[in-house]
Amino acid sequence: MNELSIGISILLGVIQGLTEFIPVSSTAHIRILPAFLDMQDVGAAYTAVIQLGSLIALLFYFRKDLYKFSMQSFLAIQKETEQYTSLNQTILNLKHWSYEAKMPFYLIIGTIPISIFGILLKNLIKGPFRSLYVVAGSLIVFAILLWISDIKSKKNKSIEEITLWDAIWIGLAQSLALVPGASRSGVTLMAGLFLNFNRESAMRFSFLLSIPAIALSGFYELIKDWYEISQLGLTSVLVGTTTAIISSYLVIAGLLRYLKTHNTLVFVIYRIVLGIFIYVLIYKRIISP
Repeated sequence: MNELSIGISILLGVIQGLTEFIPVSSTAHIRILPAFLDMQDVGAAYTAVIQLGSLIALLFYFRKDLYKFSMQSFLAIQKETEQYTSLNQTILNLKHWSYEAKMPFYLIIGTIPISIFGILLKNLIKGPFRSLYVVAGSLIVFAILLWISDIKSKKNKSIEEITLWDAIWIGLAQSLALVPGASRSGVTLMAGLFLNFNRESAMRFSFLLSIPAIALSGFYELIKDWYEISQLGLTSVLVGTTTAIISSYLVIAGLLRYLKTHNTLVFVIYRIVLGIFIYVLIYKRIISP
């Protein structure tokens, strides 16, 4: 595999940051770009690693929330252990905790499905799933589902009302993001809307849930496929990751504000148009699937 130029690395980092949290699929765009530039696919490992830039942006943006969740959870555990001697009893009393105290547990539980499916489907993720036929189809199909969820949702729940089952269902939906084109933020936003959360709350939980998923995926690929990644040039990987930090942070803040007063139609239309465009380019043999 050839080393990436600094210019291409910056471009990939910008695209990663802009599309990781907008429900249009960052993996799909990073897969599509090399096809347009007549380059070899940079691979799932590279994609996972530069997502660590988006992770850093998330940690910085939600630093106060994460600190609050951690402290509330710690205090709740301390209070429970003062009252009960059995660990099982402490777990059973989670329902009495504040939503902030429960959130770390919900994020862990919600990450379990994508971790399991990520391991079971790893060969498909690195191979057949990266076909542009699959990418284009996923862009279109999940765009339609996102729009259905938006128009059907009652949007009468806030993130403070999240339950264990909400976290499980959204976590299961996040597993669909293993298919390039589905979009991690898109499928979790879709699930949140189907569960009647308002758009901002659904998106906020989507962002929080992506933290452990991106961390596990990125560090796993960094360790497992170090040789493959190093062939692309460590400087190029670092530049791409750094660029992703900046662009990701800007998108996180902007998207939460946008969804307070806007629906998802613009993203739905973009995904469908892009999916059809990819199919046309493949049919015309302008790009290779």
